[in-house]
Amino acid sequence: QALKSLFPSLAVSQVPSTAGIPRRSRRRKSVTIAYESGQGDGAEQGATEPQRPRWEPRDWQQQLERIREMRRNRDAPVDEMGVQKCYDSSAPPQVMRYQVLLSLMLSSQTKDQVTSAAMLRLREHGLTVDSILQMDDATLGQIIYPVGFWRNKVKYIKQTTAILKQKYGGDIPRTVEELVQLPGVGPKMAHLAMNIAWDSVSGIAVDTHVHRITNRLKWVKKETRYPEETRVALEDWLPRDLWREINWLLVGFGQQTCLPVNPRCNECLNQDICPAAKR
Repeated sequence: QALKSLFPSLAVSQVPSTAGIPRRSRRRKSVTIAYESGQGDGAEQGATEPQRPRWEPRDWQQQLERIREMRRNRDAPVDEMGVQKCYDSSAPPQVMRYQVLLSLMLSSQTKDQVTSAAMLRLREHGLTVDSILQMDDATLGQIIYPVGFWRNKVKYIKQTTAILKQKYGGDIPRTVEELVQLPGVGPKMAHLAMNIAWDSVSGIAVDTHVHRITNRLKWVKKETRYPEETRVALEDWLPRDLWREINWLLVGFGQQTCLPVNPRCNECLNQDICPAAKR
């Protein structure tokens, strides 16, 4: 009636009535249209939300290049006796993947030389899912000794192998989420298993060397206490095409130069740009 009094010539049919439309429907309809309109405008004009600059450590690219130079000879224990050297490359793919996983389980808190020797002894007994299931615990313990925490690893290997037989047809899982559910398998092992066994980069494998060195170089925004914290911090900024390389690169560097105690800073090419260097 107010419209009629102000604009007598306006036809009633030009003013759509909303009396019969429930209020909820009107609100949903207007919100949907507004949302779609906004999407369309952004797509047409190429509009994007402003992004904050990604944090990066100072001098990290130069530090990385120098570490590559120091690792050029690939003569650290990890290069010669690491997990990627422990499995039988002539075995069927399923057996090969199982051997990769087993070598990773043995390698926890154990030097590469000790892991490699234990894997050789296991392979001499025919290292397959079935051979491990048929082996008694005492024999398995004698074979893998003196790997770190060998008694626990006997238990974990038997439990995991049984799960692989029952649930995965003797193969290993294809995802990190499933791998870390296996007894004795942690995130670092899972990411390395994905890389070596499945040729898939699922994340950065962070062991004690990677954890220690990236904290020394300040490749994390703030100091991290645990390897899993370090993995998350690194994956937040490190380009994904470097994730596969960074583990073996830093592990070997940690074995030869950036030692846990008394690092050989005087031999390190990064001495002038390393925050932790003893000059």
